[in-house]
Amino acid sequence: MSREYSFIVPVYNRPEETRELLQSMLALNFSKSFEVVIVEDGSSRTSEEVIKDFEGKLDISYYFKDNSGPGKSRNFGMQKAKGNYFLILDSDVILPEDYLEQVDKGLNENYCDCFGGPDGAHKTFSDIQKAIDFSMTSLLTTGGIRGGKRAVNKFQPRSFNMGLSKEAFLATGGFGSIHPGEDPDLSLRLEKQDFKTCLIPKAVVFHKRRIDWEKFYNQVHKFGLTRPILNKWHKGSAKLTYWFPSVFMIGFVISVLVIRLGVWWMLGTYILYFAILFLQAAIKTKSLKIGFLAIIATVIQFFGYGYGFLKSSWSILILKENPEEAYPGLFFKDA
Repeated sequence: MSREYSFIVPVYNRPEETRELLQSMLALNFSKSFEVVIVEDGSSRTSEEVIKDFEGKLDISYYFKDNSGPGKSRNFGMQKAKGNYFLILDSDVILPEDYLEQVDKGLNENYCDCFGGPDGAHKTFSDIQKAIDFSMTSLLTTGGIRGGKRAVNKFQPRSFNMGLSKEAFLATGGFGSIHPGEDPDLSLRLEKQDFKTCLIPKAVVFHKRRIDWEKFYNQVHKFGLTRPILNKWHKGSAKLTYWFPSVFMIGFVISVLVIRLGVWWMLGTYILYFAILFLQAAIKTKSLKIGFLAIIATVIQFFGYGYGFLKSSWSILILKENPEEAYPGLFFKDA
């Protein structure tokens, strides 16, 4: 069966980002036709005027619905789409010209019902965005492609850059109401139903992520809160590596406290780690400033995620609290 691609993009108060994404779609090098489905998730600042500028240039559909979160908005878009393979993107990404070519080539060589691709920083991004991108993707942190290339055929895609077949969507019902965490939840449910997930290493997008430290902290903190919930829902999915940011955070605090006892080697280990991190980031980005900012981003990432993970592990796994009652802000109600 031939694949007919439909881009699915939920949008919430992001008209400027929507314009940038659609502009990059116009520049795609791809011989086959594709459609774009934009779902406005109850925004007060809509992308309606932006969409009008691309009518006649792209096969584009635009829907406005009550706010119910990105997961339910993606489901809504997939229900409306005409294609049989959905390409799910966040609104804060920009596509390289060869994105669809790489997706199509990857699926021809190694078909899977759900794929994920890497992300990177565009040259136009701010220094903070580039530093955050480094901390979220470097193998020196918790980032990188999860599991590396050895995990190509068993990969948990993330919804900023994900593909999903119509068959898999209909079988699973798509995304759930938790956010963030709706994408690993879907990946784990797909695995239980024997659908194949994979990584397409060359299907890269430029991902803006969060634009300031406070928003970045809130984002990674929520990631930490959701992981124990997913571990509870999906028995056997927990990994020791999920504890790394929490262990890092506790170890760092202890290393500072024991200085009074004359113990310096612990803090020295952290200083050495930060020095290596600085060098790698500075060399990769060709910027000493971004090298320094990458240290800040990594500390925020580890402390935000680590604290959230510990707090949620205690309330969900030890106290046995109901996730929706303990953390109602992580769950969207049906619109």
